[in-house]
Amino acid sequence: MNILILSVGAKPKLETATLMNDFVKRLPKHIHVNWQFLKHGNGSPSTSKQQEAEYILRAIPAKSTVILLDENGKQLSSPGLSKQVFEKGTDVVFIIGGAYGVSGKVVSKADFVWSLGKLVYPHQLVRIIIAEQLYRAHSIFTGHPYHHD
Repeated sequence: MNILILSVGAKPKLETATLMNDFVKRLPKHIHVNWQFLKHGNGSPSTSKQQEAEYILRAIPAKSTVILLDENGKQLSSPGLSKQVFEKGTDVVFIIGGAYGVSGKVVSKADFVWSLGKLVYPHQLVRIIIAEQLYRAHSIFTGHPYHHD
């Protein structure tokens, strides 16, 4: 299984990368997690979103389940995320948009729009949350005791 995380913005700081990689390393070898960092658009918010949409849409592999992170999406429990990611058995792409959000083209490409809650988080923190939640979701899927109900 391949999991691709597309994140608009600079590569993570060393501290962030260390935490992200700590959780990703815990996943079994047959789950390949790749991070792709896409550059910010420039200009007005509208122009930036359109430029970023081009980068994002080009990077999405065919036949992948696309999960967009957006504050207006649906909130999930960790078991709910586990079902979204691991029960379908398809490759998965997570999208973390830019500072102004994403264009409608990106939203329409998403199979699921996921909200981490009403708060807005910095990209560095969202990346860590995704890495930890992937490990937690897989633990739930396999019955590993990392997650406690």
